[in-house]
Amino acid sequence: MVANSLCKISLGVFTLSLQSSISSSVKLQRAFGNVSLSVATDALGNTKLSDLRQEGSMRAVFPRSSNNNLEAVIVNTAGGITSGDYFSTYAKVAKGANLTITTQAAERIYSACDNESGKINNNLSVEENAQLYWLPQETILFDGSRLERKLNIELFDTSKVLFVEPIVFGRLASGEELGSCFFKDNVSINCNGEPIYIDGIKMNGNITEILKNKSTSNNNKAMANIALYDASSIEILNKIRKLLPITAGASLINNHLLLIRILSPDSYELRKTLLPILSLLTDNAVPKNWKL
Repeated sequence: MVANSLCKISLGVFTLSLQSSISSSVKLQRAFGNVSLSVATDALGNTKLSDLRQEGSMRAVFPRSSNNNLEAVIVNTAGGITSGDYFSTYAKVAKGANLTITTQAAERIYSACDNESGKINNNLSVEENAQLYWLPQETILFDGSRLERKLNIELFDTSKVLFVEPIVFGRLASGEELGSCFFKDNVSINCNGEPIYIDGIKMNGNITEILKNKSTSNNNKAMANIALYDASSIEILNKIRKLLPITAGASLINNHLLLIRILSPDSYELRKTLLPILSLLTDNAVPKNWKL
């Protein structure tokens, strides 16, 4: 399908007519990125990188650590995500190893130019007596954005896993409202091959109006989900509840799985709430870029 446009430019007594033909079927370039990494322990029990594959617009960097925990920082070199983009992360933590994964900065989800969503697909595998902290920084949804995201975690009885997923609805400092937006998020955790946690959210349309509803967000425009799978979850529950604002809650799904949900008026207040919680859950091992 071809759309024709006629442009007339006046130069004194002369008129120049320009005829242009623009194909409306031209497919725009999309961004793709994938990081796949595995870690294992060496003879001294220190966690080391055993395999790394990087493709497209994603990279992983590894800051120096003073302990035996390895930290990976995921970088999106495309600068954000829009319709049709696809990004994925795969991480495997071998028996006895410790890994923390975070992101360089908040992930920006830009306005979509069509009805195709940007997609994020993350798969994490944590073996027996291994530990994984999945601590990405905020995902910021812009007006007109479309995002579909999946997180799947495979673990064992003796694994320790902590994940946080913070979401900010709009560029709040500039007064942006999400008059049109699509967001679909799915999280699943399997223990010994059996599902123990499945969660999902789907929001479509005028999200700003949806968030005003008392049964959804009561006009709070930032949120976070946190899950901790660990044998110490029961012992830590009361300590966590003391750190929560009235717009948050924590509960145990079973003896190992602790869930926390937080609503905040903006990203600043959300981070003020998150930092002491993450410090407690990680034994003060929150990545430095969370504190910048």
